[in-house]
Amino acid sequence: MTNRFTFTSRLLISVILLLVSGLVNAQQIKIGFVNIGRLISESPQATSAMEVLQQEFAPRQREVVALQAELKEKQDQIQRDLDVMGPEERRNAESELRRDERELNRQQQEFTEDINLRRNEALRKLQGELLREVQAYAAQAGFDLIVSDGVLYASEAIDITEQILEGLKAAATQPSG
Repeated sequence: MTNRFTFTSRLLISVILLLVSGLVNAQQIKIGFVNIGRLISESPQATSAMEVLQQEFAPRQREVVALQAELKEKQDQIQRDLDVMGPEERRNAESELRRDERELNRQQQEFTEDINLRRNEALRKLQGELLREVQAYAAQAGFDLIVSDGVLYASEAIDITEQILEGLKAAATQPSG
């Protein structure tokens, strides 16, 4: 499977390079590069999306932290009272502590799953916004080809990430409607 993928990838890249080299000989083409990782980390839209997620999940995070503190306090209390507890009382306390630990672990896992789901949703939406901005800029600036992920090298001469960021910043300052 991997060899087939590698062969197919190499074949596809070779065909693209042949086509591009033919186009370059026929006419001057304009190629640009966009660093999507940089757009995601530096765009105001990404910052805004992360702030919204933090606000949305802050109450649940405080709840989980409070449960952790409560469980730690129970553990400390049981440890202090261990010498004066009878066998039955000790078993009950340890059983209750294990139950509370399971409940805390369940809530932590649910919290993590929920925040990851929302983060992925926000990232998909952000990627759509970034793609639209790149396409709009490329069309307006007359680019024939814009490349991104998987590029091993791109010179500053074709890197248009900064221009895309400027457009994103301008779009972020405009009232939405």
